[in-house]
Amino acid sequence: MRYRRFGRLGWPVSEVGFGMWGIAGGDGGWTGADDVTGIAALREAADLGCNFFDTAWIYGRGHSEEMLGQLLAANAGSGTGNGNAADDGPRLYAATKIPPKDGTWPSTRTSRLSDVYPAEHIFDYTYASRANLGVDVIDLLQFHVWEDSWADDPAWQGPVAELKERGVIAGVGISINRWEPWNVLKTLETGLIDAVQVIYNIFDQAPEDELFAACQARDIAVVARVPFDEGTLSGTLTADSRWPEGDWRNSYFVPENLREAVPRAAQIAKLVPAGMTLPEIALRFILCHPAVATVIPGMRSTGHVRANLAVSDGKPLPQELLAQLREHRWDREPTWWSQ
Repeated sequence: MRYRRFGRLGWPVSEVGFGMWGIAGGDGGWTGADDVTGIAALREAADLGCNFFDTAWIYGRGHSEEMLGQLLAANAGSGTGNGNAADDGPRLYAATKIPPKDGTWPSTRTSRLSDVYPAEHIFDYTYASRANLGVDVIDLLQFHVWEDSWADDPAWQGPVAELKERGVIAGVGISINRWEPWNVLKTLETGLIDAVQVIYNIFDQAPEDELFAACQARDIAVVARVPFDEGTLSGTLTADSRWPEGDWRNSYFVPENLREAVPRAAQIAKLVPAGMTLPEIALRFILCHPAVATVIPGMRSTGHVRANLAVSDGKPLPQELLAQLREHRWDREPTWWSQ
């Protein structure tokens, strides 16, 4: 495993991290999850050197955080924090997210900070997440939705500053709404944000336009999420793909989405060299950008873990292939199904 510096927080984090939504189950999540398989995947990841784990309270209504808490407890005292510990592995970092109080994902231009993140809500969920994780200090506390119009509002600035002063959190981050990488630029100017989490993949290259440069200028860490476009870039979906009732993917992969996404992914699959896979190419594309501190694919089994973490070998994509992949940029506007 290779490690990258996590912005001004200075943490050495695995360039391939672990996205934990899929292993939590629960209402509005991904069906088919079970704790035995999920915990085995988490342990395998840690054993192979993965040390950045991204969760959220909403993932299983705290259950994903509790699963991560078990891993953290099992690895308590491990690592020196240098990402190169030979005997006991690197120090593990936990990132979680505060849910919007109004229960709306994503927020919109009409969303009011007082409805989404009132101060008491920020404090309540920070302490709830800390208890679920079983830690004294949350490494990275993120806002799960965001509007840049809130940038200068002391109603959120005060609570996060106080939480840092109390030693409850080490860093503050924002998870940017889908396909809105511009919707945080003013907030970054406040100096209060240590990391941003943004959708970045072969299709979604827009963060390169402004966001990445803004983060690099301020030494803000970038967490790249949704590397496989929720599954399209895994190469396993078809125009007829469906999931069990209650699975979030049914609401995202509606016909309007699948009809265009699946053929686009098929075109990219034609570029995959012999001996490589489409998911591997998708991850390597992301890791080619120096602004990215870590990419967090969802991993639901030990097989997923081994395949994804194996990409961290320091071998960049050939420039010719990288140029071909850039031609598959797909700029999309948020719509009713893109929550």
